[in-house]
Amino acid sequence: MNTPTDRLGPEQLRTLFLFESLDDDQLAWLAEHGRVEQRAGGTVVYAEGEAATCFFVLLHGVVTMTRLVGGDEVEVTRTEQRGVYGGATQAYLDDESEQLYRNTLRAVVDSEFFVLPAESFAEAVRSWFPMAMHLLEGLFVGMRASQTIVGERERLLALGSLSAGLTHELNNPAAAAVRATSVLRDRVAGMRHKLAMIADGRLDGRGLQALVELQEEAVARVAAAPKLSPMAAADAEDALTDWLDEHGVGGAWDLAPTLVGGGADIDWLARVKAHVGPADLEAAVRWLTYTVETELLMREIGDAVTRISGLVGAAKQYSQLDRAPFQVVDVHDLLDATLVMFKAKIPAGVKLVREYDRDLPPVPAYAAELNQVWTNLIDNALGAMGEKGTLTVRTGRSGDQLTVEVVDTGSGIPPEVRPRIFEPFFTTKPVGSGTGLGLDISYRIVVRKHHGDIRVESVPGNTTFRVLLPLTAEHPPAP
Repeated sequence: MNTPTDRLGPEQLRTLFLFESLDDDQLAWLAEHGRVEQRAGGTVVYAEGEAATCFFVLLHGVVTMTRLVGGDEVEVTRTEQRGVYGGATQAYLDDESEQLYRNTLRAVVDSEFFVLPAESFAEAVRSWFPMAMHLLEGLFVGMRASQTIVGERERLLALGSLSAGLTHELNNPAAAAVRATSVLRDRVAGMRHKLAMIADGRLDGRGLQALVELQEEAVARVAAAPKLSPMAAADAEDALTDWLDEHGVGGAWDLAPTLVGGGADIDWLARVKAHVGPADLEAAVRWLTYTVETELLMREIGDAVTRISGLVGAAKQYSQLDRAPFQVVDVHDLLDATLVMFKAKIPAGVKLVREYDRDLPPVPAYAAELNQVWTNLIDNALGAMGEKGTLTVRTGRSGDQLTVEVVDTGSGIPPEVRPRIFEPFFTTKPVGSGTGLGLDISYRIVVRKHHGDIRVESVPGNTTFRVLLPLTAEHPPAP
C-alpha cells in the first residue's frame, strides 16, 4: 500500500550519499518535489516491465531486487543500506522505449522511501548536470547504436559465411546433374543409332518385341539393382567381360561395368543371345547397355536434383522468409536446417552427433531468430574445437521447458571470464576475429524475446550451452 506521509527537509536529504554534494537550492528543490512513502513488508514497490514513473531512495528497511529469467524471479540483490536507489534510473534519457522498470523491487520488512516522480528526477539531472547528462546519453544511446550496427554486421558476416558453404554444397549436385545430362544426350543418340541397326529388317516382329521386353526388364533391373561391394562388383564385371569376349562382343571391358551397375548377369545376356542370335548380339547388347546407362544417368540426375531441392528447402527453413515471424515449430527442423547450412564449415576431423528427443512437441517461437541462436552457438563450438573434436546437438525436456544443448570438446571457457560471456562486445577471440555480440544477441533472443533461459557449463574438453524454451505460450513472446 502506498502511504504518502511528510516530506524530508533539505538537511535530512543531505544525509543521503546520493545528495550529499548538492547545494542548498538543489536540496530545497528536491524536498519540495519529493515525498516520503512507506511500504509494508512483503509488498512490491515497483514491478519489472511496468511504466517507470518514480525514482526511489531507501530511507530504512530491507529490500530485494529481482529479475525475471525464464518466467522465474531471480534475486539479484538484497540490502538494508540507507540511500540505495532504484526505479526510473534512466528517466533523463529522451527515449520513450526506455521508460520501463528494468527489475522488481520488493520490501522484505516495513520500509520507507524518498520518492521522486520520474519527470522531476529527469528535470533535475538535465538542468543540474548538463555535461554528465550529455556523457550518459552518449553512453547509452551510442552503445545501443553501436550494438545495432555491429550486430547487423555480425549477422551479415555469418550469413555470408553460411551462404558460401551453401553455394559449395549446391555446386556439387548441380555439376553432377550437368555432367550426367551431357552424357545422357550422347547415350540417347547412340541408342537411336543401334535401334536403327537392329530394326533394319534383320529381326522379325516377334524378335523385336522380345528385345523391347528385354529392354523393359533392363529398366526394372536398374531400379532393383543391389549395392555391391567393390570386390563383388569387380568379380561380376570380370565374369561378364569373359562372357562377352567369348561371344565376340567388342569392348567388353567398357560395357561390363555399366551392365553390372544395372543389375545384369550372364543368364540375362544368354536370353538376349537366344532372342537375337549371334549375328546381332553385339548390336543388341550395346543397345541394351545404352538403355541401362540412360536409366543410371537419369537416376543420378534425379538424386542430384533431389539434393539441390533439399538444400534449397533447408535454406528456406533456415531463413524462414516465407513463414510467419511467430509460429509453432518443430525445433528439430530448425536445428537440422542450421546444420545443413554449416555442413561445408564443419572440419573433416569434427564428428557431428545428433541426440534428438523426437517425442518433444512443437514450440511457439520466432523461428528465424532461434536459427540465429543455433548459428551463434554452433559457430562458437566449432571455433573452440578447431580441426578436431565432437560437436553434439541434443534436445530434451526439463519440466515445462524444452532444452537444446550444443556441446563441444574444445578447451573450455576459463572460470574468470565465464560470468562475462553474455556481455555486449565481450569476446575472447583475437582482435578483428569477433565482435562479442553473438552470445549477447542469443541471450536477448532467448531470454527477453522468448521468456526462456540460456546457461553454460564448461570444463576443458566439455562445454555445454543449454537453451531452455517454454513449451507453451498463452500469448506470443515479445516482438
